[in-house]
Amino acid sequence: MTIDRRSLLGAGVAAAAALQAPMVLGQTRPRVVVVGGGAGGATAARYIAKGAKGAIDVTLVEPSRSYYTCFFSNLYIGGFRELSSIAHSYGTLASEYGINVVHDWATGIDRDARTVSLAGGASLPYDRLILSPGIDFIDGAVEGWDVSAQNKMPHAYKAGSQSELLKAQIEAMPEGGTFVMVAPPNPYRCPPGPYERVSMVAHVLKERNPTAKIIVADPKPKFSKMALFQEGWANHYDGMVEWIGPDFGGGIVSVNPDAMTVNIDGEDVKADACNVIPAMKAGRICEMAGITEGNWAPVDGRTMQSRIDENIHVLGDACAQGDMPKSGFSANSQAKVAAMAVRAALTDSKMFPAKFSNTCWSLIGTNDGVKVGATYEATEEKIAKVDGFISQTGEDAELRQATYEESIGWYAGITKDMFG
Repeated sequence: MTIDRRSLLGAGVAAAAALQAPMVLGQTRPRVVVVGGGAGGATAARYIAKGAKGAIDVTLVEPSRSYYTCFFSNLYIGGFRELSSIAHSYGTLASEYGINVVHDWATGIDRDARTVSLAGGASLPYDRLILSPGIDFIDGAVEGWDVSAQNKMPHAYKAGSQSELLKAQIEAMPEGGTFVMVAPPNPYRCPPGPYERVSMVAHVLKERNPTAKIIVADPKPKFSKMALFQEGWANHYDGMVEWIGPDFGGGIVSVNPDAMTVNIDGEDVKADACNVIPAMKAGRICEMAGITEGNWAPVDGRTMQSRIDENIHVLGDACAQGDMPKSGFSANSQAKVAAMAVRAALTDSKMFPAKFSNTCWSLIGTNDGVKVGATYEATEEKIAKVDGFISQTGEDAELRQATYEESIGWYAGITKDMFG
């Protein structure tokens, strides 16, 4: 994670809040610090605090006071949601569950001393640490692009202001203009899925700019729900979307943000709006803690404990756990297993075998929803897929609408589960 000037402005207040937390001399309760307040971190903090009933001191570190979910952020871009509908606060976690919510950046971890350093200068001691920091981008993954170019070519892979910026750029495209997406290699965070985003951009352009064109430069030969998306693009946005896979140069891409051009296999394409989604890695705090191997943090799926440090649990997008995708549903599911493991370790409560589930919904057009999902179990080696399901091509409109409505109900449920 990058610490910017805006984030540091509130550091003094955040540090003061941290120092007021019950973690000073005379501490008798075991202490859990959770870094990252998304689907993994917020859920873990809530379930630990709720299940421990005051027996564990829980501190949640999250720089944002309003958290914007990546899931459903594409629907905001497509005009199906308001931005406010995907924004959530941490007030209930603090007031009803007694969680110490500290709005600051975690800047370092001392694994020997078991402390987390904050940008505001405070240091938080822990008995168990949960890291759920999401993703960062791999430097140089897309030639010509780095985070300094994100205002010209947004990634919109951390929802909120980036989502607003990309939406505005799409709506400002000239008549007949070109939108270019540089899609990520595997593995990547989903949601916000790239191909649902293509669908939402196409939905906007069909209404506002029907002669515009969408080009997707993709390093992958195939992607999740590929047949469903391509069927949907043909049905809803015929001729608008051009997908260029690696066989046609989609994996040989560079960008020039100043000129607003994308070079695909040696040919420059002028972009009126460009969404660059680089290759990803675990949020930087995992690397700083020394618990990554390659780009991700390996964990034991039975407890979500780091395979490098048993006092740290890693959730969601940041971890290498096996077969589960990097989704908000996955992070929420993993958080409950980690919370159970932490409570068992610190309060001798019961520990049950870990089981997981995931569903990823995508909206292709109005009331045209599709999904893919699976159940999983933890083995000694990994989180392993047990069985799965996926929407089928050619489904009728009634079923597709029901799938979309199911996703709306899921959103209400998971955000309640996260934030109380």
